[in-house]
Formats: sequence, C-alpha cells, structure tokens
Amino acid sequence: MEEEKMHLLSAILFAFSSNIDNLTVGIAYGIKKTKIQLSSNILIAIITSIGTFLSMTIGRLITSIISVRVANSLGSIILVAIGLWFIFDFIRNERKNYNKSLNTESSEVSGYKKIMESPEIADVDHSGYIDVKEAVSLALALTINNLGTGVAASITGINIPITVAATFIFSIFTLEAGGIIGNSAFSKIFGKYANFVSGVIIVILGVYEMFV
Repeated sequence: MEEEKMHLLSAILFAFSSNIDNLTVGIAYGIKKTKIQLSSNILIAIITSIGTFLSMTIGRLITSIISVRVANSLGSIILVAIGLWFIFDFIRNERKNYNKSLNTESSEVSGYKKIMESPEIADVDHSGYIDVKEAVSLALALTINNLGTGVAASITGINIPITVAATFIFSIFTLEAGGIIGNSAFSKIFGKYANFVSGVIIVILGVYEMFV
C-alpha cells in the first residue's frame, strides 16, 4: 500500500511537471486574448497523453533489457539531468533576453520550438481562437517537448496507466488555468518562471525515484 502511494505521488509529480508547458502556453494565449476551444483542449490532452504513453512504453522496453536496479538508477539520473538542463536553459534564456532583443535566432529554431517560444503562431488564421486543426500542431509541439522525460520516468518504474490518466487531466486543467492567469496580473510571474519550476520538480522527482 505504501509503495502504491509513492508511485502515485511520482505519477502526479511527473504529470504536473510535464504539463507546465501547457500552463505557459495557456498564459501566452490569455495575454493575447486567444481562446482555446474545449474540443481543441481535449484533443491536445489526447495527443499529449498518447505521446506520454508511447515514450513511457519505450522506457519500459529498455527496462526489459537491463536489470531493475540499473534501470531505476539510470532513469533517475536522466530525470535529474533533464531537470537541470531545464533550469540552466531558463538561466541562459534570462541572460540572453537581458543582452539581446527578442527577434534574435527566430529563423534558426525548429518549427515545434517556434510554437513553444511563441504559441500564438499556432493560430494560423488569426481568428482569435485555436480550433481543432490548429490544436494538432500545438499538441505535437507539446508532446515532442516531453518525450525524453517520459522515457526516463518510465525507466524508473513509474506506473504508466496512472501517469497517462494524470497527464490527460493536467493537460486540460493547465491550459484552462493558463488562460485565466494570462488575463490576470500574475501572468508575467507565472509565465517567466514556469520552465524553472518544471526543472526543479523534475529534479526532485529524479532524486525521489532514486531512493524509492
């Protein structure tokens, strides 16, 4: 029973950290007054959940090749590394934004990264809301951004069905919450530190799983 509670906590922590990107995107849309239709939000949740399932399945296949102890240690180390990378990337971007204008390197980044950095470009028809078709590109960008953490989390032994279900729920919730925050005075604070918070949670999860 105690072990099940620990794995449940790990699944919830992972699902929340992997959906902080959704929170950031929601905030960006809230600031731009761009609405996300409920059907689009559900579609995004379905696609990101499928991506989580596939990445975690890959991680589970890896554990069939190596021992459980080695797999758990490896997955934990990868999670910590990914979390630290998020934190250092946040610091690097803060320094870059301090020293450079916002239009630098815009032509060099990949398509999905452009969407992550400027979510409003997913609204290709400039209608002021994200329809089902536009939601697909946004969902793929969010999914690609979390593939590595899904593999690593699965290697540590985190329950796949619970994590996928939690990912679906948190995906819908964080996008909605982000839109509300984007219309409030807290938008800059939440949007600015979202990646940093995500990195910290992933590091905590990696360390936690190392000793479970």
